[in-house]
Amino acid sequence: MTYFVYILKCVSSVKKRTYVGYTNDLKNRLNKHNSNKGAKYTKGNKWIIIYKRKFFSKYKAMSYEYKLKHDRKKRLEIYNNSK
Repeated sequence: MTYFVYILKCVSSVKKRTYVGYTNDLKNRLNKHNSNKGAKYTKGNKWIIIYKRKFFSKYKAMSYEYKLKHDRKKRLEIYNNSK
C-alpha cells in the first residue's frame, strides 16, 4: 500500500497557514478537510495541496510527517514556492 505525506495551504485566510498530514487516499482526505470532517485545525477553511511525497511504508510516511511538522523553515520554503 502507498502512503502520502502532504502539506495543505489555507486559501480562505490572510494568514500563512499550513497543515501537514499523511494518508493512503489523498483525494478523499483533501475532501474531508474541505468539508469540515478532517482535522480540527482545518475546519472552517478551504485548503489546497501544495506538496506531496509518496512512501511505500506507513512507518516511513509517519516518520517523515513528524519531521516535516517540526521543520518550520522547510514548511515556509514550500509555502513560498507554491505561489
